[in-house]
This record gives sequence, structure tokens and C-alpha cells, in this order.
Amino acid sequence: MRLLIVEDEKRLALSLAKGLTAEGYVVDVVHDGLEGLHRASETAYDLVVLDIMLPGMNGYRVCAALRAAGDEVPILMLTAKDGEYDEAEGLDTGADDYLTKPFSYVVLVARIKALLRRRRSGAGVAPVLVLGELRVDTGARRVHRGEEEIPLTAKEFAVLEQLAVRPGTVVSKAEILEHVWDFAYDGDPNIVEVYVSTLRRKLGAALIRTVRGAGYRLEAR
Repeated sequence: MRLLIVEDEKRLALSLAKGLTAEGYVVDVVHDGLEGLHRASETAYDLVVLDIMLPGMNGYRVCAALRAAGDEVPILMLTAKDGEYDEAEGLDTGADDYLTKPFSYVVLVARIKALLRRRRSGAGVAPVLVLGELRVDTGARRVHRGEEEIPLTAKEFAVLEQLAVRPGTVVSKAEILEHVWDFAYDGDPNIVEVYVSTLRRKLGAALIRTVRGAGYRLEAR
């Protein structure tokens, strides 16, 4: 799952990014409304955390522009303001939820998870993917093979999820990099091979097939 945080309070933005990364999400951060709109328009995010008071373009306008362009990405708006008018305006522009600063980080994470579950449900994507004897719970971020739970790191789960949501379909290395590592990653792209190798060791060598020159395919048996 890839999230975008658009927040001009840099300390808050980086703190949120650190926490959400530890939760297993890939997180990009920008501090300007115009840059946020550009990034959200160019990249397929699963959710946007959007502050209202931003330089360049405020959050209301960013949200309205995304909705006008047909982008249905879930948007959680943040503001230091208080009052019904601000909440109504934020929701009228197409935001899915609203959180007033200061807020509890635990509440923020709960809101994000609820929006993501709602999106999966609305899109008809089951939160639990059953692939033969393998069960991938995308909500709880847990994997079982039969009755046995297979412990995976956050990155291992994220790579598996990219394959599991499209069983039998070839997923390129570039696609996995885009959705599992953030936009600033400039390391060795062969890191994907390392994680695929680890998943094969934990889940079974035959589960993930390499399609030479194209990517990887999860074999849904």
C-alpha cells in the first residue's frame, strides 16, 4: 500500500511517515499543495493524507482538483482549524474523512485502515485473498499456509501483496519497486529479486515464477 502525505509542518510529516512506514506502508511526503497535486496525479496512491493549510495551493483546492480529474483515491484531510464549516467544506470538495489537529496517531492509523478497507470493499477486492492453501489477509497483513502462520516482514508482505492481488498475471520488477519502495529509492533494483527469493524460501519455491524479461507471476493453484 502506497500513501502520500501532503503536510507543510515538516516535523509532523516526517514523524507520520516514519510511523506509517513501520506499519508496513510505503510513504511519500511533500510539503506544498501544488507538488502534492502533481504527485497524486502522476502516481497511483492508495490513500492521500492532505493538510488544508498549505503553501502553493490549499488542501480544499487540491482535493477538488483531484476529484474533478476523476481521481477517486481516498483522502483524509487534516487541519488545525476547528468547526463545522471547515469539516463541511472539506467533505464537500470530495474528502473521505476529516481529522482536526492535534490528533492521536493511533486514531490516524485507525482512520487510514478504515478508509483502505472501505476502498477494497467498494472495489470488490476481498481483504482476504485465498490462493490454494495460501491465505493472504490484506487487512491484518498476515499470511497463513493451511493452519500455519508464516511470519513476514513489512516489505516481504508488501511484495507478496503486489503479486497476490493479481494472481496468474505477470507483475514487472518496475511495478513492484514503484509500489513497495518510495519514489526517492535509488538503490539496486535487484532488491526485488532478493525479496522474491526470501518469499520463495518461506512460502514454497513453486509459488512465484520468474517470467524472463517480464517480471514475476504468482501461481494460483
